[in-house]
Amino acid sequence: MIAVVYSGSRTAFWKLTQNGKVVAHCNTAGINPCFVDSKTILQILNKKVALVNNAENIKKIYFFAAGASSPDRQEELAKTLSSFFKYSKIVVENDLFGAAKAACFDKPGIVAMLGSGANCAYFDGKKPLNNNYGLGYILGDEGSSNYLGKMLLKDFLGNKLPKDIETKFIKNYNLDRPQILERIYKKPQVNIFLTSFFDFFTQNINSDHIAKMVDKAFEKHFETYILPIVEKYGETDLHFVGKVAAELEDRLHHTAGKYNLKIKSIIKEPIVNLLKHYTN
Repeated sequence: MIAVVYSGSRTAFWKLTQNGKVVAHCNTAGINPCFVDSKTILQILNKKVALVNNAENIKKIYFFAAGASSPDRQEELAKTLSSFFKYSKIVVENDLFGAAKAACFDKPGIVAMLGSGANCAYFDGKKPLNNNYGLGYILGDEGSSNYLGKMLLKDFLGNKLPKDIETKFIKNYNLDRPQILERIYKKPQVNIFLTSFFDFFTQNINSDHIAKMVDKAFEKHFETYILPIVEKYGETDLHFVGKVAAELEDRLHHTAGKYNLKIKSIIKEPIVNLLKHYTN
């Protein structure tokens, strides 16, 4: 049995296969080694019956995780997983590698991630080439759901939302200024809190104010990630991976057009293509 896992900071997608057929699948809380320790990871795994029941049958795991960006973190995560999946050979890579494989398979291209976080790289057909874009949710992640969450909260706290949007925000979340600031500055997993507002954008994308916020975030993403890679490697196939890219696809194509770029593919859940690649 083989397991393929793709994990952002918010959600991890698991698919277990036997002889090329999916025999079990589940979602868990995100397993990002930057934010969750070994004890928490094991607690997450033990909550899923599908994983507990099949732990001894899985012989190989391909695990692609946000935050697994260095050999030390990859090794640490593999060690933790090995204590649960005792008979498995475990391969850990970062989520950007998984996104690139899902979008390009073995062909070169530019792969941009727009989910709970954001990143981008030129994929040479074997691996994403090193870049210095992965700065995380505090300094980077332009265009991602946590970046959009920050924009929304700043507009709400600064009384910049149109009245109808402000009313919807209060009705949806029942948050005031002290609660928001306490949640951001005194509570753990701030990145998860920020991403929790993404559905508000998809539900209200017909609002001019919300659409302009999304466009502004996507422009920042292109200027920070995409354009420098295009300048360095030339125009090539451009792929996007992640929930934000997929659910705000129209706005993303609109933004790409501003820079005279065309998007070849947008993949919401890379786990599907990763499963095809590694089970074949």
